Amino acid sequence: MSDREQIKPTAHELMEMHVEALFTHDRNMRLRTINEPWPGEPPAPRFFLGRTIEGSALCRFRYDVPETLARLLEELCADEPNVKDFQTKPKHFEAYMNLLQSERFTMGPCYLIPDATVPTMEVVSVTRENMTELLRGSFEWLISEIDYAQPCIALVREGRAVSICRSVRITSRAHEAGLETLDEFRGRGYAAEVVAGWAMAVRQIEGIPLYSTLCDNFSSQSVARKSGLSYYGVNFTIT
Repeated sequence: MSDREQIKPTAHELMEMHVEALFTHDRNMRLRTINEPWPGEPPAPRFFLGRTIEGSALCRFRYDVPETLARLLEELCADEPNVKDFQTKPKHFEAYMNLLQSERFTMGPCYLIPDATVPTMEVVSVTRENMTELLRGSFEWLISEIDYAQPCIALVREGRAVSICRSVRITSRAHEAGLETLDEFRGRGYAAEVVAGWAMAVRQIEGIPLYSTLCDNFSSQSVARKSGLSYYGVNFTIT
C-alpha cells in the first residue's frame, strides 16, 4: 500500500493540488498560465479562491496583480467561512469584483474520486496505437491531444468511443478529469464508468484523481453525485 493510500489528504491539501493542477506558478506562487498539457499557454485568471468544507480558504493571484491589491484580497480571503452549498457565492464576492474591477467570474464544486470508485462496465485505454479506430466519428479532435492527455479512458460501443475521460490538467501529485460523452449516449451511466476507469488509471501511476466542474453544468454535477465523489470545496476565479 502506498503512502498516498494510507494518508487521505485534507480538504485544504486537495484544494492546493487543485489550483496547482489548474495553473502554472512562478517561484513566488503567482499564477502564470492555464496548465494545459498540450501546447499553448493561455493566461491564468487574475484571482483564484478555493473555499473548503473544513473552513479554510486558499487564494492565489496572477503575477501582474499589484502587491498592495493582493494583500487586500488576501485579508478578505482569510475571513471566508467554510462552504457547504457550492452554489453559495463567497462572503466577500462584491468586494473581490470591485477591487479587481471585473464582471467576469467562474465558480464550481471540486471533488476527490475515492479509491473505492471502480468501473462496472468494460472500459479501454485510448492510445496512439488505437486512437484512429476508437476516435472516428465524433472524437477526431482528440487525436492531436492524445499523447498529452493521458490517461485517456473510453467506453466503446459498436467499435467506437462514445464516452471519454482523460487528464486535462496534470502535475506530479494530481490529475484533473476532462469528460466528454456523445449526446445520443447520455443518460446511460457511461460517463460515470469512464470517470471510474480514468481514476483507476491515475491511481496506478501514483496520482490523485480530481474532478471539478461549474455551478451551471448540471449534467457534470449529476455524474459526480451518481459516482459518489467526495466533495471538498468550491473554486472561484476572476479573470
